[in-house]
Formats: sequence, structure tokens, C-alpha cells
Amino acid sequence: MHQPATGQENLESLDKRFKRHEDNLAFLKSRIKHLDESIHGLKGSLGRYHSENVAETVSDSSLHTEVETKILQQENSAAGILCWLKANRLSRALDLALTKDVLGVVASLARVDDENLSRLLSEYLGLDAMLAIVCKTYGGVKALENYDGEGSVNSKTGLHGLGSSIGRRINGRFLVICLEDIRSYAGGFVEDDQQRKLALPKPKLPNGQCPSGFLDYAVNMINLEGRNLSYLTASGYGLRETLFYGLFSRLQIYRTRSEMLLALSCITDGALSLDGGMIKKSGVFALGSRKFHKLYLNEWRGHELFIVYE
Repeated sequence: MHQPATGQENLESLDKRFKRHEDNLAFLKSRIKHLDESIHGLKGSLGRYHSENVAETVSDSSLHTEVETKILQQENSAAGILCWLKANRLSRALDLALTKDVLGVVASLARVDDENLSRLLSEYLGLDAMLAIVCKTYGGVKALENYDGEGSVNSKTGLHGLGSSIGRRINGRFLVICLEDIRSYAGGFVEDDQQRKLALPKPKLPNGQCPSGFLDYAVNMINLEGRNLSYLTASGYGLRETLFYGLFSRLQIYRTRSEMLLALSCITDGALSLDGGMIKKSGVFALGSRKFHKLYLNEWRGHELFIVYE
């Protein structure tokens, strides 16, 4: 005949069941920790994999250009992360306001038809400006970065959060250019010019003559193609009279340094010479040896403003 369990036996049974549940819970917590570590490792590996194999990926997609491939190699830059997200067609990223309002990176929006000039212009602008993200409106600028109650950057949102999701972290500051806030060129255009070059008056010496060796203004020596040529802001301005006029202003290009120096009296917004002379702005001279960034303006590929100099 079955004897009913005593109170002591019931307590022992409950203790065993409780201990078994504790052991199961500890095991599950251990597995969760292990999985979290594995996921984190996979994210980092995924980012490194796409960085190392980006050339192969780019060749298979019409969205990729060679210049974007080079930007992708700037792994921990905002421009590199943005290009990675677009190149890999991440629907989650592409649906966000931060990507919808982004026109591109400065480095991918135009081209130059002379290799030497391309290097000079890239040196003049600097790497930060070449990797600047261009937004159509201020709403796009705000979407890229959010802040906590103390004013610190919230690394879990915006472009920072998307970068973290692929194992990358933005190092330091990055430039963002808002087209609707740029003070655009207000003059006319060269008549019957398909590139819509700006009708800037030639510089004049005190004697009224144009300086010897003056070639053109930098803003008119870049070429725009396709959607970049036809793009207009809500106010009706194109990229040349907004973005590139903002970057170069009336930067003058001369054939030689000696000719450039003879024209000092009519240089207000800087000048470059094809033999390496550089005046950043009136009264500010850049001396020393020429130093090129890893990204530079190039003619040979014919479609982008900057590619990597190796």
C-alpha cells in the first residue's frame, strides 16, 4: 500500500526541483552570454570581410563605382560606413531618413580631366572635405547624429548606430555639408555651355589686363555628369553653384608659380599653380613639399572626382 509522502519528503522534492531549475537557468544564461559574444564577433568579422573583399563585391553591382570602393577602405570614417550601407543594399538603412536625404560623398560627385590638377585640388581641399557627406536638407544632417540629455553623441543611433551594427566605429569628427544652407553663387552662367559653368569675370591686374598664365577658376575646371549635372536644390540651384562654389569659391588656377606670384594683387580666394604653388587665401601661403592624400582627383577613370593614390 502506497504511503503518502511526509512533509519532509515534499520539501526535499521541492528542493531538488528548485535546484534543477537553478541549474537550467545558469546553463541558459551561459549560453546567452556565449551567443552574444559570438554575434559580436560575427559582426566584426562581417565588417572586415566586406572591407577586404569589397573590390569583388563592387564589380558585381551597378551601384558601386571605383571611387566608392576606395572610400570603403576608409573603414572607420562616416563616408566609408555610408558607402558600405548603400553598397550592400541594406534595406533597413536605405529606408532611413539619413540615407534618403544624402546625395553622396564629395569625393564621388564630380571629376577632373587632368591628373596633376586633380592632385593639387585634393591637396587644397584636404581629406576631411573630400570625405564630407552631402545632404540635401538640414533634416538629413539631423538624422545622421543624435545626442543624449548631456549633449554627448548617442552612439546607438543615427550613422553611429548603423556603423556599430557592422562592427565599425566612427573615429573623431566628420564633415556634413547641407546644400540648402549653402550661400550659392548668384551670377550667371557661360552661354551655351552644357556644363553650366559659372560666368565669373577674369581677374584683372591694376593695369586692367588679365594676369599671364591664368587658366580658369577651379570651380569651372571640374566636370559634372548624369544626375549630378541635372540635380537642383529646392531653390533651383545646381551642384556647381552650391557645393563646389562653396568648396572652391574663386580659387584661381595658374600655369606656373612665378606667374601666380605676379598676380597677387588680384588673388582674393586663393590660387594654385600646376607646378605646385599654393595660396590658401589672400595673404596665406602654403610652403614646403607637396603632400598627397590617399584620395586624390584623377582623370584616368573619367567618372569620379577622387580616387586613391597609391
